[in-house]
Amino acid sequence: MRLRGGLSTLASLALCGVLAGCAGTPTRLASATADAAAVRTVAPERAAAAQGPEAAVDAALTGLDRRARVAQLFVAGVPLDELGAADDLVQQGAGGVFLAGRSTTAAAELAATATDWQEKAPGPRLWLAADQEGGKVQTLRGRGFDALPTAVEQGALPAEQLAALGDGLGASMASAGLNLNLAPVADVVPAGTEAGNEPIGYFERQYGNTGPEVAVDAAAIADGLAAHGVVPTLKHFPGLGRVAANTDTSAGVVDTVTTAGDEQVTAFADALARTAADPFVMVSSAIYTRLDPANQAAFSRTVVTDLLRDRLGFDGVIVSDDLANAAAVRDVPPGERAVRFLAAGGTLVLSVDAGLIPGMIDAVLARSAVDPAFADTVDEAVRTALTAKAEAGLLD
Repeated sequence: MRLRGGLSTLASLALCGVLAGCAGTPTRLASATADAAAVRTVAPERAAAAQGPEAAVDAALTGLDRRARVAQLFVAGVPLDELGAADDLVQQGAGGVFLAGRSTTAAAELAATATDWQEKAPGPRLWLAADQEGGKVQTLRGRGFDALPTAVEQGALPAEQLAALGDGLGASMASAGLNLNLAPVADVVPAGTEAGNEPIGYFERQYGNTGPEVAVDAAAIADGLAAHGVVPTLKHFPGLGRVAANTDTSAGVVDTVTTAGDEQVTAFADALARTAADPFVMVSSAIYTRLDPANQAAFSRTVVTDLLRDRLGFDGVIVSDDLANAAAVRDVPPGERAVRFLAAGGTLVLSVDAGLIPGMIDAVLARSAVDPAFADTVDEAVRTALTAKAEAGLLD
């Protein structure tokens, strides 16, 4: 997982699992006994990967100009019924592709497309992502993908059955060439409030009604995904379990209850501590008045940096919820959405509308040119994003 040392009292109390080390970067050298001359013949990127993530990141950065580096911070949505539309995005160096919509395409067919995209990527290989939760939120349903029960039903399974489900989920996504799942949901919906919680409870996307229940089950799914090289994403920090409206369809979604020590928040910390994976964390676009009444979570340095990074000690990839079509961000100009998210401490901007990304990149570059502190923040985000790719074997 991605938890720094020196956690606060809050995080220390919440993290009741046993911390596990990060997985090492796979080596591509043909033999551990290769002599120095043989090692010098290996491509620089592969040699760097063999030395570890930091060297691989340094090597990748030397091959990217400023715009190409910033492009690594964007994941572009592509409709599943128009996959050919991703070809230009891939060749322009996007950081990743998100498969949007619903599809009955077979896993083997998707894998062929994924392989083609990875071969066309001019720099680091791509994050290839989908929303594969279960129930009504299951992007891929074709041959090779089992029908997944809702999270409520998953949470009621015995531990060994849930682990098997998570393992099968990871295997199916990997067989389709995907390496990133924007799941599992780690939001806590209090008992009795499900029907009134439009984004999560209404669709039975929650694993339980208490933080400990949710953390255990979310970690089990994360482990199953990671076992097959698929990076999990815990969402939607600091929790959508108490809101009434859905940020996808409503503006001004507000949580007036959640605090830094709330069960909504500690469920994420607990899940991070329990999983042996290196999950991403997705930040919501709701406003949390007791955390930062002036900003949506995705644009709040108080939430993203002070709470998630500093107080909970998370140093991995932080991805936004959709910053293109969501009603919650519609009043903010697209370029400003990207700038504000990165300034808050985020890493990957998710835009389901790929057409907005060039303008978003322009805005980030323009702000970087006049604001050295912001430029440094962007550089740090690029290094975080590429480190995750190195650890996932996408830089070798």
